Amino acid sequence: MDSMAKTGTTTQGLRAAIERSGYYPTLVAEAVQAAVGGEPVVSYLVHQETTFDANEVRRHVTVLVLTGTRFIVSHTDEQAADATSPSPYATTSTESVKLGRISSVVLSRVVANPESYTPGQLPREVVLTIGWGAVARLDLEPAACGDPNCEADHGYTGSSTADDLSLRVSEAGDGPDSVRETLTFAQALSEATAATTTS
Repeated sequence: MDSMAKTGTTTQGLRAAIERSGYYPTLVAEAVQAAVGGEPVVSYLVHQETTFDANEVRRHVTVLVLTGTRFIVSHTDEQAADATSPSPYATTSTESVKLGRISSVVLSRVVANPESYTPGQLPREVVLTIGWGAVARLDLEPAACGDPNCEADHGYTGSSTADDLSLRVSEAGDGPDSVRETLTFAQALSEATAATTTS
């Protein structure tokens, strides 16, 4: 994947971040490079999660890349040997989304001791949620009227939420640099999507 290292400092930083994650870096980098193609990388975020499933430890890495025209998501998971495979294996998927399709970029910040918050203070935790219409969550509940004695069926009420990707990063679990990088990526993506709606 030498082409990734030659295209510029942001792209070199992406490759270095994938290498630092230590999670099958050659496999992950190749998948990301294939999705990015020849476009320059504007911003990126590499996030690794470790989960415990019964007696197994499983790792998952998510790579988010912003180019001038697209938002790219790459997921890589490792799986233990099972009935379909006699040896452990990894699954890598990438999705490329045109910036104009992104409908929402939500950044939730958790700040400790808000009464003493100072501008620029790093949140304790951030959750980045990005929606582009591939997945929507529908929350329904029975509708009711104001009459406590009413037994009529008023149907259902609810809300639809775009929830294609949600990424939680905490200072305690991932370190302050990861929180800072998430904030930087979220701002770059928000600015890019705003620019596509005004142009």
